Amino acid sequence: MVIQSTLSTHTMSVVLPRAIQSEMVTVSVKKGDRLNIVADAWHMENDCHYEWQVHFAPGDADMPSVRARFAPDGKLTITVQRRAPGQTSGYGRGPLGTRF
Repeated sequence: MVIQSTLSTHTMSVVLPRAIQSEMVTVSVKKGDRLNIVADAWHMENDCHYEWQVHFAPGDADMPSVRARFAPDGKLTITVQRRAPGQTSGYGRGPLGTRF
């Protein structure tokens, strides 16, 4: 997984194997400014489970802004907006997990 950050956004991207379909990917927001990403092709025995945990600096990421896109070519892209210094947390404004 490649992680790129700008002043306004964190972007994570990875190209998953063709066997991984969108319904096999789960992105979850966790306490402590953490993001869990799991891709699991349960019908396969090898090269079928991928998992990442991304930890953001406290107060840096606007966790309710997490957005994930799964492209037809297998590229998973997740974006998280960065909070401006002094901006309050947006927790409680929406669901804390995204299931494709």
